[in-house]
Amino acid sequence: MSKDTSQNSDFSSILSEISKSQGANKLPPVDQWNPDFCGDMDMVIKRDGSWHYQNSPIGRQRLVKMFSTVLKKEGDDYFLVTPVEKLGITVEDAPFLVTQMTLKQTDEGQVIIFTDNCDNTILLTQDNPLWVEQDEKTGEPSPYVMVRKNLHALIHRNVFYELVELAEERVLDGQKHLGVVSAGEFYSLGAI
Repeated sequence: MSKDTSQNSDFSSILSEISKSQGANKLPPVDQWNPDFCGDMDMVIKRDGSWHYQNSPIGRQRLVKMFSTVLKKEGDDYFLVTPVEKLGITVEDAPFLVTQMTLKQTDEGQVIIFTDNCDNTILLTQDNPLWVEQDEKTGEPSPYVMVRKNLHALIHRNVFYELVELAEERVLDGQKHLGVVSAGEFYSLGAI
């Protein structure tokens, strides 16, 4: 985890910085595209964040990043869409994987910033919340963060451990929880 101890005036300045850094990488308006369904494609996004086409990993990261910009979720199904095509793909867990975390201090408190395997920058806020699901059989936690409209990222185990190191205890609904604060909000990592 990297820490930026410089002070910024507010959270909106951080959002502005992120927007500028991603300026040329604006996402296409996939939510406005509603082409006819063209069938399923033999493409799978694995739980580890790797993309596979016809059972072979896609080795070119630029290609993966390009595909990720035209990814859309409808209900429980995932699609790659263009203005004229809509192809179904398989996602084993989450379409993105958070691989890095930065802690930035502001005049209004700390902000946690995540980066995923497709170079999306995600500010942990009410618009991009964090939640943890537990496997019913093993009890193992799976932490997620919202990346953009109904597309989320699994938080890599190493990054989750970094969050646990930052965690504090709070009582929610009469039960103690371990969690982190970002942009003035508390996000539970689980009951203790």
